[in-house]
Amino acid sequence: MTNSYINPNFPLIDLHRHLDGSLRLETILDLGLTYGLPLPAQDIEGLRPYVQVTDSQPGVMAFIARFEWMTKILVNEDACNRVAYECVEDLRKEGIDYAELRFSPWFMAETHQLDPAAVIDAVVDGVRSASRDTGIPINLIGILSRTYGPEICHQELAAILARREAFVAVDLAGDEANFPAEWYQSHFALVRNAGLHVTVHAGEAAGSASIWQAVNLLGAERIGHAVSAQTDEALLDFLAQKRIAVEVNLTSNVQTSTVKSYAEHPVRLFLDRQVCATLNTDDPGISAITLPYEYNVAAPQAGLSQKQIWQLQQNALEASFLTPQEKLELASKKGSSKSHGDF
Repeated sequence: MTNSYINPNFPLIDLHRHLDGSLRLETILDLGLTYGLPLPAQDIEGLRPYVQVTDSQPGVMAFIARFEWMTKILVNEDACNRVAYECVEDLRKEGIDYAELRFSPWFMAETHQLDPAAVIDAVVDGVRSASRDTGIPINLIGILSRTYGPEICHQELAAILARREAFVAVDLAGDEANFPAEWYQSHFALVRNAGLHVTVHAGEAAGSASIWQAVNLLGAERIGHAVSAQTDEALLDFLAQKRIAVEVNLTSNVQTSTVKSYAEHPVRLFLDRQVCATLNTDDPGISAITLPYEYNVAAPQAGLSQKQIWQLQQNALEASFLTPQEKLELASKKGSSKSHGDF
């Protein structure tokens, strides 16, 4: 696939990629067979339809159900370490220059009753080793999986904050429609007090009020998906004025039926309204896509021009949770050392 829509002189960045949604089919098969797990198939092609999405799903939670075999093979800390390392290797194969990988320690630990803190340690070690070996800088985002409810999320957050130096931010993900952001205000007060950034899944399975809650009650600096912002003129203006970035995931939104097609996605509206929209993969192991695919296939089908696609790439650097100095260094490595505004 040609990278004709990607600016080769500017960093290629993925800000919204779930580590636990990025497993290789080969790894699921290998670990499943190694540990004698009851796999639904004994070969890659037989396994594919149980893990990857080929048709639109009836909603976000139906899409999330595809995580089943992603987590079932996380039988111990070594498996968590392996998938973390491989996730960064796959970033290199895609030509990505920087990524922020997110994961829910409780979700990864649950199936085999692992210690969430041990899962964090294994992931951190795997990512750091792979980052060193590939030369790709990585930051980690801890997820609170709202679907478990506020009490378990407090336990999940405690494990994250006990290893605060390993993370750059905390996210709220899961069943947005039935577990509103307002239930998690105390959690994110602790997150902000710890000096961590905040990004929140909102406006994917619920309306624009969910995005307002994420910003006003949780202190979100970025919003994952934010599709329903298109219905709220005041919110679009607010996001643009406050430079609260939107983590757009085109293929994922089509597959979850959040939008009917690429052409109906509001990403073009976001850019027209000066919202800091970025382009990301979400769960590439489930969606069977790469970030270059999103730039070269999905973005043009969403009606974006070459200039707009390059703007997405620039917005990703602005919206990243890197320090201003790190942003300048990353840009300079790609030949973009000239000023690109205030980071």
